[in-house]
Amino acid sequence: MVNEAPSPWNIANAVTLVRIALVPVFAWALLVDGGDSVAWRLVATGVFVVAAISDRVDGHLARSRNLVTDLGKILDPIADKALVGAALILLCWPLGELPWWVPTVILVRELGVTALRMVVLRYAVMPASRGGKLKTVLQAVAITLFLLPLWALPDAVGVVAWVVLGLAVAVTVVTGVDYFAKGSRLLVSGRRQAGPRPAA
Repeated sequence: MVNEAPSPWNIANAVTLVRIALVPVFAWALLVDGGDSVAWRLVATGVFVVAAISDRVDGHLARSRNLVTDLGKILDPIADKALVGAALILLCWPLGELPWWVPTVILVRELGVTALRMVVLRYAVMPASRGGKLKTVLQAVAITLFLLPLWALPDAVGVVAWVVLGLAVAVTVVTGVDYFAKGSRLLVSGRRQAGPRPAA
């Protein structure tokens, strides 16, 4: 008996869609009163944390209930990049709480690796490495800390935020280089196995 492909309209993809829908809610909450409201900064932080956790939830649901679909594979990275990208960009501008190079480095890496995975997909799947998973955790923790109203918290919290951000950027760069090295090898190997194209 052949197993039927799961419907794209399932609970895992619904969670992913909710995460995408939370992005504008998060952005609005972050920018209330120019980002200077302690209460709304805490609301924005809470929305970000819920959305970030939902990434683990939809992945678990998809794998445990055999609900992995092509739609989910497309929506999940879009949701992740939209959430992280919105947070980094807004913290940089208009809030001015992060230097411009932080979102630039992180987003160039994220978009570049995503594009590389799509190119390599015709030959092989590039699974997330341990370093990649550590990068995701560090980014989420760093962004969460910077979303907090740091001016109303002890200075030590701000120091921790910058340390975690530094680690996140470093791991982001290192794992990005590693992914591109692996991707290049997979492309070369895949093209060799495919052989020369037949003459027209």
